[in-house]
Amino acid sequence: MARSRRVFSTLLAGLIGGVLLLGGAALAQGKTTIQVYTTLLPESLAEFKAAFEAENSEIELIWRRESTGVLTARIAAEGENARADAIWGLAVTSMLDFKKRGLLQPYAPKNLAEVRPAFRDPDPVPSWVGMEAWAAAVCFNTIEAAKLGLPKPTSWHDLTDPRFKGKITFSNPAASGTGYFHVSAWIQIFGEAKAWDFMEKLHPNVAIYEPSGTRPCRHAATGEFPVGISYELAGMIEKGKGAPIEILLMKEGGGWDMDTAAILKNAPHPAEAQKLMDFAASRKANTLYAKWVPQVAIDGIATPPANYPEGVAASMIKNDFGWASENRDRILKAWSERFEKK
Repeated sequence: MARSRRVFSTLLAGLIGGVLLLGGAALAQGKTTIQVYTTLLPESLAEFKAAFEAENSEIELIWRRESTGVLTARIAAEGENARADAIWGLAVTSMLDFKKRGLLQPYAPKNLAEVRPAFRDPDPVPSWVGMEAWAAAVCFNTIEAAKLGLPKPTSWHDLTDPRFKGKITFSNPAASGTGYFHVSAWIQIFGEAKAWDFMEKLHPNVAIYEPSGTRPCRHAATGEFPVGISYELAGMIEKGKGAPIEILLMKEGGGWDMDTAAILKNAPHPAEAQKLMDFAASRKANTLYAKWVPQVAIDGIATPPANYPEGVAASMIKNDFGWASENRDRILKAWSERFEKK
Protein backbone atom coordinates (compact mmCIF):
# COMPACT_ATOMS: atom_id res chain seq x y z
CA MET A 1 0.00 0.00 0.00
CA ALA A 2 2.78 2.42 0.93
CA ARG A 3 4.53 1.62 -2.35
CA SER A 4 1.29 2.30 -4.26
CA ARG A 5 0.92 5.66 -2.56
CA ARG A 6 4.49 6.55 -3.50
CA VAL A 7 3.90 5.58 -7.13
CA PHE A 8 0.66 7.60 -7.18
CA SER A 9 2.42 10.62 -5.66
CA THR A 10 5.19 10.36 -8.22
CA LEU A 11 2.70 10.17 -11.10
CA LEU A 12 0.70 13.10 -9.69
CA ALA A 13 3.82 15.21 -9.30
CA GLY A 14 4.82 14.40 -12.86
CA LEU A 15 1.38 15.28 -14.14
CA ILE A 16 1.36 18.61 -12.28
CA GLY A 17 4.87 19.36 -13.49
CA GLY A 18 3.85 18.60 -17.06
CA VAL A 19 0.85 20.89 -16.80
CA LEU A 20 3.03 23.69 -15.45
CA LEU A 21 5.57 23.19 -18.24
CA LEU A 22 2.85 23.26 -20.85
CA GLY A 23 1.38 26.38 -19.27
CA GLY A 24 4.78 28.05 -19.23
CA ALA A 25 5.34 27.09 -22.85
CA ALA A 26 1.97 28.53 -23.76
CA LEU A 27 2.86 31.78 -22.04
CA ALA A 28 6.22 31.84 -23.79
CA GLN A 29 4.50 31.25 -27.13
CA GLY A 30 2.35 34.30 -26.49
CA LYS A 31 5.42 36.57 -26.63
CA THR A 32 7.39 36.94 -29.87
CA THR A 33 11.13 37.43 -29.62
CA ILE A 34 12.80 39.75 -32.13
CA GLN A 35 16.52 40.17 -32.71
CA VAL A 36 17.68 43.77 -33.13
CA TYR A 37 21.12 44.90 -34.31
CA THR A 38 22.58 48.06 -32.75
CA THR A 39 25.73 50.11 -32.17
CA LEU A 40 24.19 52.33 -29.51
CA LEU A 41 25.87 52.96 -26.17
CA PRO A 42 25.49 49.94 -23.88
CA GLU A 43 24.33 52.28 -21.11
CA SER A 44 21.24 53.24 -23.14
CA LEU A 45 20.08 49.79 -24.24
CA ALA A 46 18.23 48.67 -21.12
CA GLU A 47 16.14 51.85 -21.03
CA PHE A 48 15.27 51.65 -24.74
CA LYS A 49 14.31 47.97 -24.45
CA ALA A 50 12.12 48.59 -21.39
CA ALA A 51 10.32 51.51 -23.03
CA PHE A 52 9.59 49.54 -26.22
CA GLU A 53 8.39 46.45 -24.36
CA ALA A 54 6.18 48.55 -22.08
CA GLU A 55 4.18 49.58 -25.16
CA ASN A 56 4.47 46.19 -26.87
CA SER A 57 4.08 43.62 -24.10
CA GLU A 58 3.64 40.78 -26.59
CA ILE A 59 7.21 41.30 -27.92
CA GLU A 60 10.57 40.59 -26.31
CA LEU A 61 13.50 42.55 -27.75
CA ILE A 62 16.92 40.90 -27.81
CA TRP A 63 19.84 43.21 -28.60
CA ARG A 64 22.76 42.15 -30.80
CA ARG A 65 25.34 44.88 -30.30
CA GLU A 66 28.54 45.38 -32.29
CA SER A 67 30.79 48.24 -33.36
CA THR A 68 29.80 50.06 -36.54
CA GLY A 69 32.42 48.41 -38.75
CA VAL A 70 31.76 44.89 -37.47
CA LEU A 71 27.99 45.22 -37.65
CA THR A 72 28.05 46.74 -41.13
CA ALA A 73 30.22 43.86 -42.38
CA ARG A 74 27.99 41.28 -40.71
CA ILE A 75 24.76 42.59 -42.25
CA ALA A 76 26.40 42.83 -45.67
CA ALA A 77 27.64 39.23 -45.34
CA GLU A 78 24.20 37.95 -44.32
CA GLY A 79 22.69 39.60 -47.37
CA GLU A 80 19.03 38.71 -47.83
CA ASN A 81 19.32 35.90 -45.28
CA ALA A 82 18.79 38.22 -42.34
CA ARG A 83 19.42 36.69 -38.93
CA ALA A 84 17.83 39.66 -37.18
CA ASP A 85 14.59 41.56 -37.69
CA ALA A 86 15.68 45.17 -37.53
CA ILE A 87 18.42 47.70 -36.92
CA TRP A 88 17.98 50.31 -34.20
CA GLY A 89 21.05 52.52 -34.06
CA LEU A 90 23.52 52.46 -36.98
CA ALA A 91 25.22 55.23 -38.99
CA VAL A 92 23.25 56.51 -41.96
CA THR A 93 26.14 55.84 -44.37
CA SER A 94 25.83 52.11 -43.61
CA MET A 95 22.08 52.27 -44.19
CA LEU A 96 22.60 53.90 -47.58
CA ASP A 97 24.89 51.06 -48.59
CA PHE A 98 22.34 48.48 -47.42
CA LYS A 99 19.56 50.25 -49.32
CA LYS A 100 21.67 50.17 -52.48
CA ARG A 101 22.23 46.43 -51.97
CA GLY A 102 18.49 45.85 -51.47
CA LEU A 103 18.91 44.65 -47.88
CA LEU A 104 16.26 46.87 -46.27
CA GLN A 105 12.48 46.58 -46.22
CA PRO A 106 10.84 49.99 -46.78
CA TYR A 107 8.25 50.97 -44.20
CA ALA A 108 6.54 54.23 -43.23
CA PRO A 109 6.26 54.48 -39.42
CA LYS A 110 3.01 55.85 -38.03
CA ASN A 111 4.70 59.03 -36.81
CA LEU A 112 6.65 59.70 -40.02
CA ALA A 113 5.01 63.08 -40.62
CA GLU A 114 6.65 64.46 -37.47
CA VAL A 115 10.16 63.38 -38.45
CA ARG A 116 12.32 66.20 -39.77
CA PRO A 117 12.95 65.79 -43.55
CA ALA A 118 16.72 65.70 -43.04
CA PHE A 119 16.27 62.74 -40.66
CA ARG A 120 14.67 60.26 -43.06
CA ASP A 121 15.14 58.49 -46.34
CA PRO A 122 13.49 60.84 -48.90
CA ASP A 123 11.52 58.04 -50.58
CA PRO A 124 7.75 58.26 -49.89
CA VAL A 125 8.01 54.91 -48.10
CA PRO A 126 11.42 55.24 -46.45
CA SER A 127 13.97 52.47 -46.12
CA TRP A 128 15.37 54.06 -42.95
CA VAL A 129 14.47 56.72 -40.39
CA GLY A 130 16.92 58.86 -38.42
CA MET A 131 17.16 59.03 -34.64
CA GLU A 132 19.72 61.56 -33.42
CA ALA A 133 22.75 63.42 -34.77
CA TRP A 134 26.03 65.08 -33.88
CA ALA A 135 27.39 68.13 -35.69
CA ALA A 136 30.59 69.90 -36.70
CA ALA A 137 32.22 72.33 -34.27
CA VAL A 138 35.58 73.82 -33.41
CA CYS A 139 36.88 73.49 -29.86
CA PHE A 140 38.80 76.68 -29.02
CA ASN A 141 40.94 77.02 -25.89
CA THR A 142 40.48 80.65 -24.90
CA ILE A 143 43.39 80.77 -22.42
CA GLU A 144 46.00 79.30 -24.76
CA ALA A 145 44.67 81.31 -27.70
CA ALA A 146 45.07 84.53 -25.70
CA LYS A 147 48.66 83.62 -24.81
CA LEU A 148 49.44 82.96 -28.48
CA GLY A 149 47.51 85.92 -29.86
CA LEU A 150 45.17 83.71 -31.89
CA PRO A 151 41.90 85.26 -33.10
CA LYS A 152 38.62 83.46 -32.50
CA PRO A 153 37.59 81.90 -35.84
CA THR A 154 34.10 82.48 -37.17
CA SER A 155 34.63 80.95 -40.63
CA TRP A 156 36.35 77.77 -41.78
CA HIS A 157 38.63 79.98 -43.84
CA ASP A 158 39.86 81.73 -40.69
CA LEU A 159 41.62 78.48 -39.78
CA THR A 160 43.95 78.90 -42.78
CA ASP A 161 45.49 82.02 -41.20
CA PRO A 162 49.27 81.43 -40.87
CA ARG A 163 49.04 82.38 -37.18
CA PHE A 164 47.40 78.97 -36.63
CA LYS A 165 50.37 77.05 -38.07
CA GLY A 166 50.92 73.91 -35.98
CA LYS A 167 48.16 74.92 -33.57
CA ILE A 168 45.27 72.81 -34.94
CA THR A 169 44.42 69.13 -34.69
CA PHE A 170 41.93 67.35 -36.92
CA SER A 171 40.77 63.75 -37.39
CA ASN A 172 41.93 61.55 -40.25
CA PRO A 173 38.83 61.04 -42.43
CA ALA A 174 40.06 57.60 -43.50
CA ALA A 175 39.90 56.46 -39.87
CA SER A 176 37.23 58.68 -38.36
CA GLY A 177 33.60 59.10 -39.37
CA THR A 178 33.70 62.60 -37.90
CA GLY A 179 36.71 63.45 -40.03
CA TYR A 180 34.94 62.24 -43.15
CA PHE A 181 31.77 64.19 -42.51
CA HIS A 182 33.90 67.34 -42.20
CA VAL A 183 35.67 66.71 -45.52
CA SER A 184 32.52 65.72 -47.41
CA ALA A 185 30.69 68.75 -45.98
CA TRP A 186 33.44 71.15 -47.07
CA ILE A 187 33.13 69.80 -50.60
CA GLN A 188 29.35 70.28 -50.49
CA ILE A 189 29.66 73.79 -49.03
CA PHE A 190 32.49 75.18 -51.17
CA GLY A 191 32.40 72.99 -54.27
CA GLU A 192 35.03 70.41 -55.16
CA ALA A 193 37.87 72.65 -56.38
CA LYS A 194 37.52 75.31 -53.68
CA ALA A 195 37.21 72.69 -50.94
CA TRP A 196 40.49 71.02 -51.91
CA ASP A 197 42.12 74.46 -52.11
CA PHE A 198 40.81 75.18 -48.59
CA MET A 199 42.23 71.88 -47.27
CA GLU A 200 45.59 72.57 -48.94
CA LYS A 201 45.76 75.89 -47.07
CA LEU A 202 44.57 74.28 -43.82
CA HIS A 203 47.13 71.47 -44.01
CA PRO A 204 50.23 73.46 -42.82
CA ASN A 205 48.28 74.57 -39.75
CA VAL A 206 47.34 71.02 -38.72
CA ALA A 207 49.84 69.53 -36.28
CA ILE A 208 48.28 66.05 -36.13
CA TYR A 209 45.59 64.11 -37.99
CA GLU A 210 44.13 61.94 -35.25
CA PRO A 211 42.36 58.57 -35.76
CA SER A 212 39.47 59.76 -33.58
CA GLY A 213 36.91 62.51 -33.97
CA THR A 214 36.98 63.21 -30.23
CA ARG A 215 40.72 63.64 -29.70
CA PRO A 216 41.07 67.05 -31.38
CA CYS A 217 38.67 68.50 -28.84
CA ARG A 218 40.49 66.77 -26.00
CA HIS A 219 43.75 68.34 -27.19
CA ALA A 220 42.09 71.76 -27.15
CA ALA A 221 40.71 71.10 -23.68
CA THR A 222 44.14 70.32 -22.25
CA GLY A 223 45.74 73.20 -24.14
CA GLU A 224 48.25 70.93 -25.87
CA PHE A 225 46.93 72.35 -29.13
CA PRO A 226 44.58 75.32 -28.79
CA VAL A 227 42.24 74.46 -31.69
CA GLY A 228 40.51 71.17 -32.43
CA ILE A 229 38.24 70.53 -35.42
CA SER A 230 35.74 68.16 -33.87
CA TYR A 231 32.01 68.03 -33.03
CA GLU A 232 29.71 69.75 -30.56
CA LEU A 233 29.12 66.85 -28.15
CA ALA A 234 32.84 66.36 -27.60
CA GLY A 235 33.10 70.06 -26.76
CA MET A 236 30.12 69.91 -24.42
CA ILE A 237 31.69 67.02 -22.50
CA GLU A 238 35.09 68.72 -22.14
CA LYS A 239 33.56 72.04 -21.16
CA GLY A 240 31.47 70.21 -18.57
CA LYS A 241 34.70 68.95 -17.04
CA GLY A 242 35.85 72.54 -16.61
CA ALA A 243 38.03 72.95 -19.69
CA PRO A 244 38.53 76.60 -20.75
CA ILE A 245 37.11 76.11 -24.24
CA GLU A 246 34.45 77.65 -26.41
CA ILE A 247 32.47 75.47 -28.80
CA LEU A 248 32.41 77.39 -32.06
CA LEU A 249 30.08 76.90 -35.03
CA MET A 250 31.39 78.26 -38.31
CA LYS A 251 29.22 80.71 -40.22
CA GLU A 252 29.11 78.54 -43.37
CA GLY A 253 27.61 75.65 -41.40
CA GLY A 254 29.12 72.21 -41.13
CA GLY A 255 28.73 68.49 -41.60
CA TRP A 256 26.94 66.03 -39.35
CA ASP A 257 26.12 62.35 -39.00
CA MET A 258 23.25 60.42 -37.44
CA ASP A 259 22.09 57.07 -36.13
CA THR A 260 19.21 55.40 -37.94
CA ALA A 261 16.68 52.56 -37.69
CA ALA A 262 15.38 50.15 -40.35
CA ILE A 263 13.74 46.80 -41.01
CA LEU A 264 15.92 44.12 -42.61
CA LYS A 265 14.67 42.48 -45.78
CA ASN A 266 13.23 39.02 -45.15
CA ALA A 267 13.03 39.74 -41.42
CA PRO A 268 11.78 36.64 -39.57
CA HIS A 269 9.10 38.70 -37.78
CA PRO A 270 8.08 41.56 -40.11
CA ALA A 271 4.94 42.61 -38.22
CA GLU A 272 6.86 42.95 -34.96
CA ALA A 273 9.69 44.75 -36.77
CA GLN A 274 7.13 47.30 -37.99
CA LYS A 275 6.05 47.89 -34.41
CA LEU A 276 9.69 48.50 -33.51
CA MET A 277 9.95 51.09 -36.30
CA ASP A 278 6.75 52.76 -35.12
CA PHE A 279 8.32 53.13 -31.71
CA ALA A 280 11.77 54.15 -32.99
CA ALA A 281 10.18 57.09 -34.85
CA SER A 282 7.81 58.05 -32.02
CA ARG A 283 7.94 61.10 -29.73
CA LYS A 284 8.51 58.75 -26.81
CA ALA A 285 11.64 57.30 -28.40
CA ASN A 286 12.92 60.73 -29.41
CA THR A 287 12.51 61.86 -25.81
CA LEU A 288 14.75 58.95 -24.81
CA TYR A 289 17.31 59.83 -27.49
CA ALA A 290 17.38 63.41 -26.23
CA LYS A 291 18.73 62.22 -22.89
CA TRP A 292 21.92 61.24 -24.70
CA VAL A 293 22.11 63.51 -27.77
CA PRO A 294 20.31 66.88 -28.08
CA GLN A 295 19.79 66.83 -31.87
CA VAL A 296 16.91 64.41 -32.45
CA ALA A 297 14.58 63.62 -35.35
CA ILE A 298 11.51 65.46 -34.02
CA ASP A 299 11.50 69.20 -33.31
CA GLY A 300 10.58 70.61 -29.93
CA ILE A 301 11.63 67.64 -27.81
CA ALA A 302 15.23 68.15 -26.78
CA THR A 303 16.17 70.62 -24.07
CA PRO A 304 19.81 71.55 -24.64
CA PRO A 305 21.94 70.44 -21.68
CA ALA A 306 24.44 72.65 -19.90
CA ASN A 307 27.36 73.80 -22.05
CA TYR A 308 25.62 72.90 -25.30
CA PRO A 309 26.17 75.65 -27.92
CA GLU A 310 23.30 77.63 -29.38
CA GLY A 311 22.44 77.40 -33.06
CA VAL A 312 23.55 73.83 -33.77
CA ALA A 313 20.43 72.82 -35.68
CA ALA A 314 20.73 75.87 -37.92
CA SER A 315 24.41 75.10 -38.57
CA MET A 316 23.72 71.60 -39.92
CA ILE A 317 23.98 71.73 -43.69
CA LYS A 318 21.54 69.98 -46.00
CA ASN A 319 23.78 66.96 -46.05
CA ASP A 320 23.64 64.81 -49.17
CA PHE A 321 24.37 61.51 -47.47
CA GLY A 322 23.81 59.57 -50.68
CA TRP A 323 26.48 61.56 -52.47
CA ALA A 324 28.83 61.29 -49.49
CA SER A 325 28.42 57.52 -49.40
CA GLU A 326 28.83 57.01 -53.15
CA ASN A 327 31.94 59.23 -53.33
CA ARG A 328 33.58 58.08 -50.09
CA ASP A 329 36.29 55.89 -51.63
CA ARG A 330 37.22 58.52 -54.21
CA ILE A 331 37.38 61.34 -51.67
CA LEU A 332 39.39 59.36 -49.12
CA LYS A 333 41.88 58.27 -51.80
CA ALA A 334 42.36 61.88 -52.88
CA TRP A 335 42.68 63.08 -49.28
CA SER A 336 45.21 60.38 -48.38
CA GLU A 337 47.36 61.13 -51.41
CA ARG A 338 47.49 64.80 -50.47
CA PHE A 339 47.67 64.86 -46.67
CA GLU A 340 48.12 61.52 -44.94
CA LYS A 341 51.94 61.59 -44.83
CA LYS A 342 51.92 64.18 -42.03
